[in-house]
Amino acid sequence: MNHQQAWAVVLAGGEGTRLKSLTRLIAGEDRPKQFCRLYGDGTLLAQTRSRLAPAISPERTLFTVVKHHERFYAGELADVKPSRIVVQPSNKGTTAAIIYSLLRITSLAGDPIVGFFPTDHHYARESRFVAAVQLALQVVGSRLDTVVLLGAKAEHPEVEYGWIEPGTALECPFTNSLVRVRRFWEKPSTQVAQALLAHGCLWNTFVMIGRASAFLDILNAAVPRMMQVLGCGSGLADAERCLPHEDEAYAALHTGDFSQQVLSVSTEQLAVLRLANVGWSDLGTPERVKSAMTRSGLRPDWRGQNENIEDLAKTSVS
Repeated sequence: MNHQQAWAVVLAGGEGTRLKSLTRLIAGEDRPKQFCRLYGDGTLLAQTRSRLAPAISPERTLFTVVKHHERFYAGELADVKPSRIVVQPSNKGTTAAIIYSLLRITSLAGDPIVGFFPTDHHYARESRFVAAVQLALQVVGSRLDTVVLLGAKAEHPEVEYGWIEPGTALECPFTNSLVRVRRFWEKPSTQVAQALLAHGCLWNTFVMIGRASAFLDILNAAVPRMMQVLGCGSGLADAERCLPHEDEAYAALHTGDFSQQVLSVSTEQLAVLRLANVGWSDLGTPERVKSAMTRSGLRPDWRGQNENIEDLAKTSVS
């Protein structure tokens, strides 16, 4: 399979609740963080688009959003084909967003390799991240039934991240950094996080790359009811032909987290690619935004820049 024909899905449907104290300061309203310009050029969504373009063609990039954010994304995605914008009726979490995106991609392109990318990431060394995505595309091209996760080297015992406990090495002609996934640890206690750090476990960046049918296989095994509610049946052929009545389907769903619902019970189908030193952080809290700015030598130019960001952190909602 030619990885040059891979597709990307930019996950841009979140509410950014934990960062609202900062985004409200920047934008003067409750604007989700992906539509805010925290630092540098452009919003987080725009930065994600720019970061991905060297790895996966913008023509094959989908954006998963939610209907009530239209006033934020309409202008920003005005240059994107309507078929590349997946509008969910409401935010039901990452599991539903991923299923819904796969429905669109399989209807457009059959069974391509697909990468999923959050919008709230910072990479101090973006060229290394792009190289890692390109490498993961190669790996998946040679292991079509495997979903590859990108795992960042842990720098401290972070209790708000998901962690990946790596297993044995996997043979791969392209890299020596591909290993099995032994277990996921979601938001561990401080004591557990210290142990995970000491044992060389990785931070889960939630960047995932695999063939569309591989994602559908693990979804069918992990969340069959959700797949049925969204009209996916049990295989790729069904997913290609049945786009659901989305309002009714979404109303019947409970909010679901893909890491907890799917990844944690699908380790046999997963591998993790250890990232080089890319300087990764997710921008979920004001403290992480401050750390990312400091690491990259960035200074905010939004109003209220002298506000104490630690004070904002105290008022953020977890």
